Amino acid sequence: MSTVGYRSDEECSVIGGKAEIGFLDFEEEKSVCSYVANEGAPVIVSVPFSFVDGKPQSVLVGDTAVDLITIKNTTDEPVDLWSVHIFASNPQDSFTLSLMEPPSANSNADGDQSFLESFSLEDRMLQPGENLKIWLSCKTKDMGMYSSVVYFDVGDEKIERVVFLLVEDKISKSLASNRPYSKARRKDKFVVDTFVGGSRPAGKAYRKYVNRLPRYDIPRDIRQLLESNQVPQVVGEGLTRKSYASYFKTLIIMEEIQLEEDMRTYDMERITMRKRSNYFLSLEVPGLAERRPSLVHGDYIFAKLASEHDDNSIPIYQGFIHRVEADEVYLKFDPEFHFDHRDENLYHVHFTYNRINMRRLYQAVEAAENLGTEFLFPSSSSRRRYIKTTALVPISGSFNEEQTCSIKMILGCKGAPPYVIHGPPGTGKTRTIVEAILQLYKYHKNACILVCAPSNSAADHILEKLLAQHDVEFRENEIFRLNASTRPYEDVKHELIRFCFFDDLIFKCPPVSALIHYRIVISTYMSASLLYAEDVARGHFSHIFLDEAGQASEPETMIPVSHLCRRNTVVVLAGDPLQLGPVIYSKNADMYGLGVSYMERLFEFELYASEDANYVTRLVRNYRCHPEILYLPSKLFYDGELIASRDSTTFMVIEQFLPNKEFPILFFGIQGCDEREGNNPSWFNRVEASKLVEVVRRLISGGKLGEEDIGIITPYRQQVLKIKQTLENLDMPNIKVGSVEQFQGQEKEVIIISTVRSTIKHNEFDRVHCLGFLSNYRRFNVAMTRAISLLIIIGNPHIICKDDYWSQMLWYCVDNSSYQGCSLPERLEPYDDEDTGENSCLSFNGDNALPSNNVEWGQHSSQLEFSKPGTDEAEWSDGWRSN
Repeated sequence: MSTVGYRSDEECSVIGGKAEIGFLDFEEEKSVCSYVANEGAPVIVSVPFSFVDGKPQSVLVGDTAVDLITIKNTTDEPVDLWSVHIFASNPQDSFTLSLMEPPSANSNADGDQSFLESFSLEDRMLQPGENLKIWLSCKTKDMGMYSSVVYFDVGDEKIERVVFLLVEDKISKSLASNRPYSKARRKDKFVVDTFVGGSRPAGKAYRKYVNRLPRYDIPRDIRQLLESNQVPQVVGEGLTRKSYASYFKTLIIMEEIQLEEDMRTYDMERITMRKRSNYFLSLEVPGLAERRPSLVHGDYIFAKLASEHDDNSIPIYQGFIHRVEADEVYLKFDPEFHFDHRDENLYHVHFTYNRINMRRLYQAVEAAENLGTEFLFPSSSSRRRYIKTTALVPISGSFNEEQTCSIKMILGCKGAPPYVIHGPPGTGKTRTIVEAILQLYKYHKNACILVCAPSNSAADHILEKLLAQHDVEFRENEIFRLNASTRPYEDVKHELIRFCFFDDLIFKCPPVSALIHYRIVISTYMSASLLYAEDVARGHFSHIFLDEAGQASEPETMIPVSHLCRRNTVVVLAGDPLQLGPVIYSKNADMYGLGVSYMERLFEFELYASEDANYVTRLVRNYRCHPEILYLPSKLFYDGELIASRDSTTFMVIEQFLPNKEFPILFFGIQGCDEREGNNPSWFNRVEASKLVEVVRRLISGGKLGEEDIGIITPYRQQVLKIKQTLENLDMPNIKVGSVEQFQGQEKEVIIISTVRSTIKHNEFDRVHCLGFLSNYRRFNVAMTRAISLLIIIGNPHIICKDDYWSQMLWYCVDNSSYQGCSLPERLEPYDDEDTGENSCLSFNGDNALPSNNVEWGQHSSQLEFSKPGTDEAEWSDGWRSN
């Protein structure tokens, strides 16, 4: 659009004679809105509703906003003002023009009768030096970004003014930032060569494990190679049986170097610490409650007086964390540090990350060299197995044909290669492996079972499922929940604590003499390393179950497998390669395969790719979602083969909320404003947050739903915090709000999604870095399949339509008369590729689209060039997985 007050060869109108304009993005139109007339322009037109601090002005919903436009003739000759038109208003007809100042809300009604307003003004003559006043009014009814283009045909010039107003309510205004965003200054590098050791927590003294965990220091030559952006030869050549350990070790080094760099962003300068009782010093760490950074009991930091930062002769002190409380950590340093400390001292603080998990990964891939080829590289050249099965009498209820088949195969399996159960969300993968565990426990008295999951919550969930079966009576001395010592005692539910081992409220691993008597051990992948540390023998466990295997990296999966498996160990993997994969911080490590799970890689081999029932079972019956909610994910990702199998009478009916009573998805379009604040790079959209709260209130007021029935998913951490803050202020603290990653494996009667994004210019950044919802099919798939009875999406349709999957969801709702809110974008219809005969869709990022439906869903995802989640601004998850 033109940005000047007079026409030149390079700057001219792009509106022309058009009477309609599509979506206007205020980030793209800033140059118009901040227009300052050039010196000597014949006609100067002022800018109505000019931006404040780079953002549109804000007005309360329901109010009428008014601003003055002046048109000044700077010449010595009369100038014809041919017309002033409002060419586009969004919402429609929300802006009007008048030659009189509009009456105020409390003005005398009798005096307002002469006031006239319209969408255009007739022609008139501007005399030399004349300054014509025109008032532009905006009547607001709903929240969102209001926009308009006012077009001036004056003399020989065509001038446009683009207008934006952010219409919001009191909740939205309360979430506004008082600190404009500015990129955080990069801190000086805190180099720690030598230090004075701190006082270690009593419960964290080194345990004399039978099998000690080596240090696995990063070799200097590999570090230098990677830091100079060179690719080590072993990685460049790809994964082979011969290079297995060195290949994955190098990828883990890439990841570790990236973690070192990431932790630097949390370093703090010129901060204070306070004396506490028992010789503690407390340090306030902003963001700690959200695990940014993630610090736990037993970790340590480094500190140095700020005034002595440049003096290398002054020692750096190590401080161990003895307690974590909300945003504070309680530290103990060397006694000399405490003696010299004053509360007014200013310190520079350097955070470290705990290397123990990385060391466990190195150890696991090293030990994997001893595994047979049938575990690491099963191939068709191996003798194909045939599993003999027997009749099954279920313990925990009825099972469908596919579930029954997989349970019988597990019970009949005699060893490697692993058996895989894969399938979409809600198909009962965890329930199936729980039944197999129950069968082994009750009828196979010699069975000894290890069950692993990626997180503590997932592992606890399996234990709860086992204990819920009343037909099996578990002896407390036969089932054990193994926890890392870093897990807070209060994190474990009261009914589960009796299956744990702890001392002085600190979890521990019992010695091998006790471990070998448990018939079922439940752990996270990481904590399973403690079993090897205590010298549990390879082959002790007859069965190893790995749940949510698609979420764990291959080195993580190898922790229980490489240390504890023999050829006759039955390994069972359950998961879905089309949901979220491992959280990887290093883009290079991800690109070279660290983000590919062991389960995904197995599908490279014909035994699994062919869906041979002796190696793999695919579950297709969904017991979670309403059929209409399930339809699109099934079509997009699972060849349309999913079968909605939940009893239709169990779905909540929330008719008063839906424009189409038969269609339980509602898309509410709203053009908000995505923004950041302070030094925080995370995005939020306060208008969407307020609209979401309005939706929650309406849902709960109906009386059928409680807080525990509602889940809220949004991709950016700052939006999560804004929504949580508002719900707590409104006394609704029990509604779960989180990222997609935090909802994987979970379900709620109602899911509400806030997409946040409302400006086009950030789409490409999100696409490249795999942030947010757009361009990441895994996040889309998980987000769409959490809801049981009702799915509500709140977002800007003009932004999300740039992604093919979101576009299909948008038009799916429109076609079912279940769209409300702002105007819709132009619809781009699918087209047929005459050469291939395949049906394709126009897509903003076609290179990230899923392949056509003739590709099996088990095909290895790295071959399909799927993008993986990034971690740029929000630690997309609990990318901080529990030990």
